[in-house]
Amino acid sequence: MLSPSLPSPESPQAAAFRRQVLSPAKLRLFMLRKLPMAWLAGLRLTALTPAAATVTIRYKYLTQNPFRSIYFACLAMAAELASGIQAMLHVQGGGPVSMLVVGLTADFSKKAVGTIAFTCHDGAAIAQAVAESRATGEGRTVVCTSTGLDEAGDIVAVFRVTWSFRARK
Repeated sequence: MLSPSLPSPESPQAAAFRRQVLSPAKLRLFMLRKLPMAWLAGLRLTALTPAAATVTIRYKYLTQNPFRSIYFACLAMAAELASGIQAMLHVQGGGPVSMLVVGLTADFSKKAVGTIAFTCHDGAAIAQAVAESRATGEGRTVVCTSTGLDEAGDIVAVFRVTWSFRARK
């Protein structure tokens, strides 16, 4: 496995992207344009660093299921966005990189009511995969774990999202 130097997550492009998505109004416009279902569900990005990201989703009319909890697909959107926004941060600058979800598994442990916060701490692994793909031109995969906590701090669900990264020429 190659060990190229990792690109600076605070490159000008990454810093501009981070500022843009941390602005609630600009993030809503981005979601309305590129992720309309996430916009309808009311996903919110509450934290984004090169190492971790947190996305929240609330139980409400549009996110409910018949069992009075948040529908699993809405939970999956929040979990995927927590890892995906990290991936988007790390592909900024340095040449185009395609990214694609190639796998998803989930474990549910508690009824999802109230506000659920999904956090993904896999920024370093994502940065490494992107750097290796850029260095070799080959695809790389990363399994990112997004853990959903309720307002009491209890684990509601754990999603493992497998991302594929490939540098484009």
